[in-house]
Amino acid sequence: MYTPQLYKNEDPEAIKTFLKENSFGILINQTNGKLCATHIPIELEINADGKEVLQGHISKLNPQAEGFAENDQVLAVFSGPHSYISPSWYDHENVPTWNYIAVHVYGRIKITDETVTLEGLKKLVDKYEANSENPIRLEDLSAKTMREARGIFGFEIEIDEIQATKKLSQNRDDHNYKNIISELKKTENPQAIAVANEMSKCRK
Repeated sequence: MYTPQLYKNEDPEAIKTFLKENSFGILINQTNGKLCATHIPIELEINADGKEVLQGHISKLNPQAEGFAENDQVLAVFSGPHSYISPSWYDHENVPTWNYIAVHVYGRIKITDETVTLEGLKKLVDKYEANSENPIRLEDLSAKTMREARGIFGFEIEIDEIQATKKLSQNRDDHNYKNIISELKKTENPQAIAVANEMSKCRK
Protein backbone atom coordinates (compact mmCIF):
# COMPACT_ATOMS: atom_id res chain seq x y z
CA MET A 1 0.00 0.00 0.00
CA TYR A 2 1.50 3.32 -1.03
CA THR A 3 1.63 5.63 2.00
CA PRO A 4 3.61 8.88 2.22
CA GLN A 5 5.61 9.04 5.47
CA LEU A 6 3.35 11.78 6.86
CA TYR A 7 0.34 9.44 6.80
CA LYS A 8 1.97 6.25 8.07
CA ASN A 9 0.49 4.84 11.25
CA GLU A 10 3.36 3.16 13.10
CA ASP A 11 1.72 2.83 16.51
CA PRO A 12 1.33 -0.95 17.15
CA GLU A 13 -1.33 -0.52 19.84
CA ALA A 14 -3.38 1.86 17.68
CA ILE A 15 -3.18 -0.61 14.79
CA LYS A 16 -4.32 -3.50 17.03
CA THR A 17 -7.26 -1.44 18.25
CA PHE A 18 -8.18 -0.54 14.67
CA LEU A 19 -8.11 -4.19 13.58
CA LYS A 20 -10.32 -5.24 16.48
CA GLU A 21 -12.82 -2.44 15.77
CA ASN A 22 -12.83 -2.87 11.97
CA SER A 23 -12.53 -6.62 11.61
CA PHE A 24 -14.82 -7.05 8.60
CA GLY A 25 -12.11 -7.28 5.98
CA ILE A 26 -11.32 -8.44 2.47
CA LEU A 27 -9.22 -11.60 2.08
CA ILE A 28 -7.26 -11.54 -1.20
CA ASN A 29 -5.20 -14.28 -2.82
CA GLN A 30 -4.39 -15.74 -6.19
CA THR A 31 -6.27 -18.87 -7.24
CA ASN A 32 -5.71 -20.60 -10.55
CA GLY A 33 -3.93 -17.53 -11.91
CA LYS A 34 -6.73 -15.11 -10.96
CA LEU A 35 -6.99 -12.66 -8.08
CA CYS A 36 -9.83 -13.62 -5.72
CA ALA A 37 -11.36 -11.68 -2.84
CA THR A 38 -13.89 -12.52 -0.14
CA HIS A 39 -15.55 -10.10 2.32
CA ILE A 40 -15.53 -11.75 5.76
CA PRO A 41 -14.84 -11.07 9.44
CA ILE A 42 -11.13 -11.63 10.11
CA GLU A 43 -10.16 -11.37 13.77
CA LEU A 44 -6.81 -10.51 15.35
CA GLU A 45 -6.10 -13.27 17.88
CA ILE A 46 -3.31 -14.96 19.83
CA ASN A 47 -2.78 -18.55 18.66
CA ALA A 48 -1.71 -21.61 20.65
CA ASP A 49 1.95 -20.64 20.18
CA GLY A 50 1.37 -17.18 21.66
CA LYS A 51 1.73 -15.41 18.28
CA GLU A 52 -0.53 -12.68 16.98
CA VAL A 53 -2.39 -14.04 13.96
CA LEU A 54 -5.50 -13.33 11.95
CA GLN A 55 -8.26 -15.93 12.17
CA GLY A 56 -11.42 -16.46 10.17
CA HIS A 57 -13.37 -18.90 8.06
CA ILE A 58 -14.80 -19.24 4.56
CA SER A 59 -17.27 -21.58 2.91
CA LYS A 60 -15.89 -24.88 1.61
CA LEU A 61 -17.78 -24.06 -1.60
CA ASN A 62 -15.72 -20.89 -2.07
CA PRO A 63 -13.24 -21.59 -4.91
CA GLN A 64 -10.80 -19.12 -3.33
CA ALA A 65 -9.77 -21.84 -0.86
CA GLU A 66 -8.35 -23.92 -3.72
CA GLY A 67 -5.48 -21.45 -3.99
CA PHE A 68 -4.27 -21.69 -0.39
CA ALA A 69 -2.35 -24.95 -0.88
CA GLU A 70 -0.83 -23.77 -4.16
CA ASN A 71 0.25 -20.34 -2.85
CA ASP A 72 -0.15 -19.49 0.82
CA GLN A 73 0.58 -15.76 0.37
CA VAL A 74 -2.49 -13.64 1.17
CA LEU A 75 -3.44 -10.03 1.79
CA ALA A 76 -6.13 -8.95 4.24
CA VAL A 77 -7.47 -5.41 3.78
CA PHE A 78 -9.29 -3.52 6.53
CA SER A 79 -11.02 -0.16 5.98
CA GLY A 80 -12.05 2.43 8.53
CA PRO A 81 -13.97 5.68 8.13
CA HIS A 82 -13.38 7.71 4.96
CA SER A 83 -14.70 10.90 3.41
CA TYR A 84 -14.32 13.32 0.53
CA ILE A 85 -12.57 16.59 1.41
CA SER A 86 -13.77 19.56 -0.63
CA PRO A 87 -11.35 22.30 -1.83
CA SER A 88 -13.99 24.81 -0.75
CA TRP A 89 -13.16 24.05 2.88
CA TYR A 90 -9.73 25.75 2.71
CA ASP A 91 -8.88 29.44 2.97
CA HIS A 92 -6.80 29.07 -0.22
CA GLU A 93 -7.05 27.27 -3.54
CA ASN A 94 -6.34 23.56 -3.33
CA VAL A 95 -7.18 20.21 -4.87
CA PRO A 96 -9.96 17.86 -3.74
CA THR A 97 -8.83 14.80 -1.79
CA TRP A 98 -10.05 11.96 0.40
CA ASN A 99 -9.35 11.28 4.07
CA TYR A 100 -9.34 7.67 5.26
CA ILE A 101 -7.90 5.05 7.60
CA ALA A 102 -6.85 1.61 6.33
CA VAL A 103 -4.64 -1.33 7.28
CA HIS A 104 -3.17 -3.99 4.98
CA VAL A 105 -1.90 -7.23 6.53
CA TYR A 106 0.36 -9.52 4.47
CA GLY A 107 0.91 -13.08 5.59
CA ARG A 108 0.78 -16.83 5.03
CA ILE A 109 -2.47 -18.73 5.39
CA LYS A 110 -3.15 -22.25 6.56
CA ILE A 111 -6.39 -24.18 7.05
CA THR A 112 -7.07 -25.03 10.72
CA ASP A 113 -8.52 -28.23 12.14
CA GLU A 114 -12.14 -28.55 13.28
CA THR A 115 -11.37 -27.86 16.96
CA VAL A 116 -9.52 -24.58 16.26
CA THR A 117 -12.18 -23.59 13.70
CA LEU A 118 -15.00 -24.05 16.21
CA GLU A 119 -13.07 -22.15 18.90
CA GLY A 120 -12.65 -19.25 16.47
CA LEU A 121 -16.34 -19.39 15.56
CA LYS A 122 -17.30 -19.32 19.25
CA LYS A 123 -15.11 -16.25 19.91
CA LEU A 124 -16.60 -14.50 16.88
CA VAL A 125 -20.19 -15.15 17.97
CA ASP A 126 -19.48 -14.14 21.58
CA LYS A 127 -17.88 -10.87 20.41
CA TYR A 128 -20.79 -9.79 18.24
CA GLU A 129 -23.55 -11.13 20.49
CA ALA A 130 -22.17 -9.28 23.54
CA ASN A 131 -24.48 -6.28 23.07
CA SER A 132 -27.55 -8.26 22.00
CA GLU A 133 -30.62 -8.14 24.22
CA ASN A 134 -30.83 -11.94 24.07
CA PRO A 135 -27.28 -13.10 23.24
CA ILE A 136 -26.89 -16.45 21.53
CA ARG A 137 -24.02 -18.79 22.34
CA LEU A 138 -22.70 -21.41 19.97
CA GLU A 139 -23.00 -23.96 22.78
CA ASP A 140 -26.77 -23.35 22.91
CA LEU A 141 -27.39 -24.23 19.27
CA SER A 142 -28.77 -27.64 18.38
CA ALA A 143 -26.68 -30.37 16.80
CA LYS A 144 -28.82 -30.02 13.67
CA THR A 145 -28.01 -26.30 13.35
CA MET A 146 -24.33 -26.84 14.16
CA ARG A 147 -24.05 -29.30 11.26
CA GLU A 148 -23.85 -26.19 9.08
CA ALA A 149 -20.42 -25.51 10.62
CA ARG A 150 -19.14 -28.49 8.65
CA GLY A 151 -19.53 -26.36 5.55
CA ILE A 152 -16.69 -23.98 6.45
CA PHE A 153 -12.89 -23.95 6.46
CA GLY A 154 -11.26 -22.20 9.39
CA PHE A 155 -7.99 -20.46 8.64
CA GLU A 156 -5.11 -18.77 10.41
CA ILE A 157 -2.84 -16.15 8.85
CA GLU A 158 0.71 -15.83 10.15
CA ILE A 159 1.49 -12.14 9.88
CA ASP A 160 4.56 -11.14 7.84
CA GLU A 161 3.97 -7.40 7.44
CA ILE A 162 1.47 -4.72 8.41
CA GLN A 163 1.06 -1.47 6.49
CA ALA A 164 -1.19 1.14 8.07
CA THR A 165 -2.39 4.47 6.69
CA LYS A 166 -4.09 7.28 8.57
CA LYS A 167 -4.61 10.13 6.10
CA LEU A 168 -6.36 12.84 8.08
CA SER A 169 -5.22 16.22 6.69
CA GLN A 170 -2.04 16.18 8.78
CA ASN A 171 -0.47 18.50 6.19
CA ARG A 172 -2.92 21.34 6.96
CA ASP A 173 -2.39 24.23 9.39
CA ASP A 174 -4.56 24.47 12.50
CA HIS A 175 -7.05 26.90 10.98
CA ASN A 176 -7.80 24.76 7.92
CA TYR A 177 -7.62 21.55 9.94
CA LYS A 178 -10.34 22.77 12.31
CA ASN A 179 -12.44 24.02 9.42
CA ILE A 180 -12.29 20.59 7.73
CA ILE A 181 -13.54 18.99 10.96
CA SER A 182 -16.37 21.52 11.14
CA GLU A 183 -17.40 20.99 7.52
CA LEU A 184 -17.28 17.21 7.86
CA LYS A 185 -19.67 17.36 10.82
CA LYS A 186 -22.07 19.58 8.86
CA THR A 187 -22.53 16.86 6.24
CA GLU A 188 -24.44 14.70 8.75
CA ASN A 189 -22.89 11.73 6.96
CA PRO A 190 -21.84 9.02 9.48
CA GLN A 191 -18.57 8.28 7.64
CA ALA A 192 -17.66 11.98 7.42
CA ILE A 193 -18.48 12.51 11.10
CA ALA A 194 -16.34 9.49 12.04
CA VAL A 195 -13.43 11.01 10.09
CA ALA A 196 -13.98 14.33 11.91
CA ASN A 197 -13.91 12.53 15.26
CA GLU A 198 -10.64 10.79 14.36
CA MET A 199 -9.15 14.11 13.29
CA SER A 200 -10.20 15.66 16.61
CA LYS A 201 -8.33 12.93 18.49
CA CYS A 202 -5.15 13.58 16.50
CA ARG A 203 -4.94 17.31 17.03
CA LYS A 204 -6.50 19.14 19.98
